[in-house]
Amino acid sequence: MRYEELTIEGRNAVMEAFRAGKTIDRLFILDGCQDGPIKSILREAKKGDTIINFVKKERLDQISETGKHQGVIAYAAAYEYAEVEDILKAAKDKGEAPFIIILDGIEDPHNLGAMIRTANQAGAHGIIIPKRRAVGLTATVARTSAGAINYTPVAKVTNIVATMEELKKEGLWFVCADLDGEVMYRQNLTGPIGLVIGAEGEGVSRLVKEHCDFTAKIPMSGDIDSLNASVAMGILSYEIVRQRNFK
Repeated sequence: MRYEELTIEGRNAVMEAFRAGKTIDRLFILDGCQDGPIKSILREAKKGDTIINFVKKERLDQISETGKHQGVIAYAAAYEYAEVEDILKAAKDKGEAPFIIILDGIEDPHNLGAMIRTANQAGAHGIIIPKRRAVGLTATVARTSAGAINYTPVAKVTNIVATMEELKKEGLWFVCADLDGEVMYRQNLTGPIGLVIGAEGEGVSRLVKEHCDFTAKIPMSGDIDSLNASVAMGILSYEIVRQRNFK
């Protein structure tokens, strides 16, 4: 698959993508355009979980690769999304306690790609991302993952809190990365676990944090008070690996 094909431009091409059942993560529509074909595209987009952005012509021209966008550009998912059940099955098939990473509001595709790559290397069984206010499996994410996207399932859910509650019934408990938490080396990070990482700057949202079983802090002695979200996820993931395998 050529990643460039994941940017779909033009009215007919976008409409065909919807009809073919492609997962469209984001749709850019010329602001103020209300003709029949655009209305049909919007109708299709609203049936799914596509994020719709109304933008000026300059923005469309900027992101267009063909120069023939006709007022509409779609970003299709680079790869199909998994179901949460697929992630649990991956753990069961390996005879391992589930290790799932939940990403709360990661918007930078380079970060998400790097996180998929690290998750794969750390032996996580899958990643869960929200449908809203977060980047999906775009071409940039696929490239940055360096192939890991082929092996690590990513599920996209409407409600992270509800998903966590369902996973708790499966025996998982959740640790949230947080500056106010207990130092990670003092935590028991073994067993069926979900690692929750929030967006840079904002961190994990209040509701999600409230549904975590406890919080863990990465010890830092530098002059700034935070790490890149991808780096933080990597450090905590490998503390989980250490405790699982080398205690």
